[in-house]
Amino acid sequence: MGRQVSLLRKVLIANRGEIAVRILRSCRELGIPVVAVYSEADQAALHAQLADEAICIGPSEARASYLNIERVVRAALDSGCDAIHPGYGFLSENPAFARACEAAKLVFIGPPSEVIRKLGDKTEARALMQAAGIPVLPGTEPFPEWAPELVTRARAIGYPVLVKAAAGGGGKGMRIVAGEAQLCSSVEASIREATHAFGDGRVFLEKLLERPRHVEFQVLADSQGHAVHLFERECSIQRRHQKILEEAPCLALDAELRERMGLAAVEAARAAGYVNAGTVEFLLGENRRFYFLEVNTRLQVEHPITEMVTGLDLVELQLRIAAGEPLPFAQADVTMRGHSMECRIYAEDPFNGFLPATGVVLGLAEPSGPGVRVDSGIHEGSEVTVHYDPMLAKLTVKASNREACRRRLIAALREYRILGVTTNAPYMLAVASHPEFAAGRTHTGFLAEHLLDVKRSRQHRDAAVVAAALAFASSARATAPGAGAEGDRPASTPWQELGHWRLADASGRSR
Repeated sequence: MGRQVSLLRKVLIANRGEIAVRILRSCRELGIPVVAVYSEADQAALHAQLADEAICIGPSEARASYLNIERVVRAALDSGCDAIHPGYGFLSENPAFARACEAAKLVFIGPPSEVIRKLGDKTEARALMQAAGIPVLPGTEPFPEWAPELVTRARAIGYPVLVKAAAGGGGKGMRIVAGEAQLCSSVEASIREATHAFGDGRVFLEKLLERPRHVEFQVLADSQGHAVHLFERECSIQRRHQKILEEAPCLALDAELRERMGLAAVEAARAAGYVNAGTVEFLLGENRRFYFLEVNTRLQVEHPITEMVTGLDLVELQLRIAAGEPLPFAQADVTMRGHSMECRIYAEDPFNGFLPATGVVLGLAEPSGPGVRVDSGIHEGSEVTVHYDPMLAKLTVKASNREACRRRLIAALREYRILGVTTNAPYMLAVASHPEFAAGRTHTGFLAEHLLDVKRSRQHRDAAVVAAALAFASSARATAPGAGAEGDRPASTPWQELGHWRLADASGRSR
């Protein structure tokens, strides 16, 4: 692939954290100027500091900033951008946002708004896949409220069943129902949660497949009608329906099953009229039968493991497709080498019910070495607040085979140091070290089944002591007599001292 993407002049990244930094780096390699948006809480955030321009779009609350379509679009227009990359989360799968970009003549780096709309409705997506001959689990149409006929429908499907929100994802609005006595309360609870999370309370029933693997296929489609897949990722290690550790390839797939699932994924993309990068997700049963789950119409959190085993830059490919370029390769040209694993580093306390953690990053030492990659949105001095998702970074490793990859992940996790904010790194270390995970016997109920007991190691106790001491020292300096106005001012960052960045408010004035 050539380097320059001539059809995109300037890209606004409508996101924050590690994914904003990730997109920024691919844009920079392609010679595309980048505009970051930030909330008041993120004025000193890494993505805002690294961008060519940064624009404040509102207060700390996401609804008034990162989720405000009008402000994001206005920032793109005022800064002379001709394209917007939504990343994942926030507005990335919001068809109204994609429509607003289209109406403003901005290139939306993702699928068309109508594709997002129809694939975002899980029941409409199911019907579309059934029409295309792709297997789906038995289920119902969406219901806006509890209806007695759901009892009959659940009996016909057969318990256990899953109550799922028709809109949205991330496990919100999802309930497992083991028997009829739980059905009504579970449906009503799912409706409440879905209404709060997505503004759409419709739910539907679906057969619960017990002990399945969650296997997804990365797809790419260009505007000329070509589509390919970039093989699979296994995402079975989940906590509360949220993926926390992913790997590629999936041990359960042989060449024949991989080909069948890959063809189904490409056919799903074609049936939907898909353009750009997306992910077709399946549940794989122990009998080698697979079922369509959903399509994520965006770049996935776990895309680095696909990049590691294929050698392709997914963000670069997104940008090229959005600029109107055809896919530069055919399916036969895509190969997979080695094994890769990724774990998500969250600001949360695994010793206290995974309660989200806040604080200031007082010290940061990220692992490195052959086959180790860290996608991070933090730096020393970053403040982790209550306003956004607690994911701080992603740790991805690659090696020649799965066991070597697993050991490399363990070594990298032991090397990771984030002081000042409690993280889930000890828990991820326990997962990667578990003998059943080492054996590859994974499924979506893995964590619940094994009830991993994570003990606070001496290393992490020592880290907590150091963090507390640093915090005390920092506080003492800030409150020392004579500190005055200078003492109240946040310490400058290396980027400020180097003069690599500038911040601007919504009007474009430097701050």
